[in-house]
Amino acid sequence: MMAASSSVAAAFARAPARGGSPRDSSSRREPTRPHYAAATRSIRGAPIPRARTRASKLRSAARRDTAVRAVIATDVDREIERDARDADARGADAAPPNRVDFLVIGSGIAGLTYALEAAELGDVAIVTKDVAYMGSTHYAQGGISAVISLDDTVEEHVRDTQVAGDHLCDEDAVKVVCDEGKDAIEKLIEFGTKFTMNEQTGDLHLAREGGHSKHRIVHAADMTGKEIERALLESARAHPRVTFYEFHVATDLITAETRDGSFKCVGAEIIDRRSGARTSFISCATMLASGGAGQLFPSTTNPGVSTGDGVAMAVRARADVANMEFYQFHPTSLYTGPGGAAKRSENENAFLVTEAVRGHGGRLFNAAGERFMERYDERLELAPRDVVARAIDCEIKSAREAGYEAACVYLSVAHLPADDVLKNFPGIAAELAERGVDMTSDKIPVVPAAHYLCGGVSTDLTGQTSVEGLFACGETACTGVHGANRLASNSLLEAVVFANRAVKASGVRFAGRDALEPVFEQAAEAARKRAALRMNAAKKDVDEIAAFDEPPEWTSAMRAEVQRVMWNAAGIVRDTETLKEATTKMESMLEECEEKSRGADARLASIELRNLLTVGLCTLRCAASRKESRGLHYNVDYPERVETERKPTRLDTASMWNAPSSVHPALGAR
Repeated sequence: MMAASSSVAAAFARAPARGGSPRDSSSRREPTRPHYAAATRSIRGAPIPRARTRASKLRSAARRDTAVRAVIATDVDREIERDARDADARGADAAPPNRVDFLVIGSGIAGLTYALEAAELGDVAIVTKDVAYMGSTHYAQGGISAVISLDDTVEEHVRDTQVAGDHLCDEDAVKVVCDEGKDAIEKLIEFGTKFTMNEQTGDLHLAREGGHSKHRIVHAADMTGKEIERALLESARAHPRVTFYEFHVATDLITAETRDGSFKCVGAEIIDRRSGARTSFISCATMLASGGAGQLFPSTTNPGVSTGDGVAMAVRARADVANMEFYQFHPTSLYTGPGGAAKRSENENAFLVTEAVRGHGGRLFNAAGERFMERYDERLELAPRDVVARAIDCEIKSAREAGYEAACVYLSVAHLPADDVLKNFPGIAAELAERGVDMTSDKIPVVPAAHYLCGGVSTDLTGQTSVEGLFACGETACTGVHGANRLASNSLLEAVVFANRAVKASGVRFAGRDALEPVFEQAAEAARKRAALRMNAAKKDVDEIAAFDEPPEWTSAMRAEVQRVMWNAAGIVRDTETLKEATTKMESMLEECEEKSRGADARLASIELRNLLTVGLCTLRCAASRKESRGLHYNVDYPERVETERKPTRLDTASMWNAPSSVHPALGAR
């Protein structure tokens, strides 16, 4: 039985964000036929439910305990619940839900690391909405930070992280990540990652990036993420207990409400993009590792799949989120507007010019040809990203006021030996050459672009969220490591460290799975009824299923409006009134999206748009609640840091659903 529902927009209107520890609780890439073929070969088929021996007393308890009920957060409307009995009576033939020990949503560094470790305990399903390598990990250039050198210390890494995070980082989380950094590097090497080595010593080559006081960036030339993704994917595909489901979209989490009113996550609802077929995955532990939400903004370094799916699903499942106001804009993405570098495609994402270029000695110049960073920070180009991004934003605006036609600033390494530049940045040099820019002699036009979500789903030090059985890792999670601003190259490190920790916590849950069997059985029964209804619907309208990847006409304009509103209100510089107006606008659009996403328009584009609206509202609500400027959040109405505001912003999503309301359940709101 589904619980009473309310719209996400209405829920946001009821729940204010508040301070507290996080642990208190476009241009979308469409798959082509060759990609489909590759995906088909990589999928080894849905796992067949295995017979499990469980104590009879647990089965009896499941029948007696009427308070245990499956509450599915999906995009089905009330007809599903109302007609379930009819479908059951008709005996509609439907495939059973997939049973798996560990469900991983996402296939970047966080999801793959978790999957490989969890596969030593049980069967793992990796659900990813595009080809497996398509995600932010693949495009990460700079590297992964870790204390490797004898000249470096964990304490110095901790200090650099806290300074970059504007002293909002969780001390315990930072200590954990910095302590376990070297082990994380060794684990990646064990999985086959080939990092760049120092030719003189034979040791790992260590680079330096902005915000770091020491050389501690382990890297693979300037294509670190691509190399890590390659190694992890090869290892995961070779593992007999890991199954990939590429081009499969997770739409919502499956939760079960227990007698005490708490919720347990027991899996997720999935749609196969190639056929439009829906199914349920019932799992002992579910890991959200689906990345960030860069598509909230008109210019982003993130790929098209970064639509905030994991955070949005967690919100609808009542998991707490935190620090959503801290969206990092990378200061040096390639400018391709008028007078800039050439575009390679009309709807391309922003090309990132890695932090390591500035760490290697790159200099920033404004439209007047002046080197300007000395006016903003004594660390010059090695200042943290929030400082550099605001400095660039200020220089562009000042140049326009002075009469220059400025839309960017310029990054230059022309003063460095050309051979050295090409050796250290071969990938970037090749990409720029394709766009008419010679990195060794030309100034590179750059501008800030949305890059990384420092907030996310709140977790403890084991990756556990406020919903039992639901874990989060990577950019989807808010562990407290990044605080108000992420230190360069700490994200890949955090992903590996917390993925390993989450496996240990998931293993404890897996070991006690006998006691959870009643919950799984209830969820599976509810899933079978939904599958029967959907099968009947599919027989009536085959064309609707076949068109799942075709965007409804209204989604393109609304998505562009979301990006415009978010950039104006939650970009590099913010103000209170604009945040308020944007919140009202986004709530209205979310209600409209909910209404239009019924029936034939419940497709990939509308699902992603719904998720962007949900995450955007989280960002706006958190930003409006912070009465100071700190790190990545700069509000002109509160331009100074305030010590009493030096605490995480926590959005208690569970409280959103407590007020009586029964507006659209289309988003699975409860």
